[in-house]
Amino acid sequence: MEKNDQLFMQLIYMFHTSAMQGLGKIADPTGQVNRNLEYVNQTIDLMEMLKVKTKGNISEDIEKMLDGMLSELKLNYVDEKGKPEKKEEVKKEKVSTAKKKKNAK
Repeated sequence: MEKNDQLFMQLIYMFHTSAMQGLGKIADPTGQVNRNLEYVNQTIDLMEMLKVKTKGNISEDIEKMLDGMLSELKLNYVDEKGKPEKKEEVKKEKVSTAKKKKNAK
């Protein structure tokens, strides 16, 4: 496999892993499991942009891998979006919003 293909796959795997952490499906490097659906949505958009921009320039195998990862992330995103927020997430969001308002003054 060509070096650039390997690097591209590594990039896609990094996005996928990060999005799965944002979905709360796997722990982050600190061992915490958190949900950040806004981040996941942005990561899916980035991966879709890469798919469009690399169309015809990547192997069929890599394209299938990217399609599979995108499908998995989208299905999990919809599943998580339908679940109620955890109390801790709501609390973190309120604290984050309060800090932003305080810093804006």
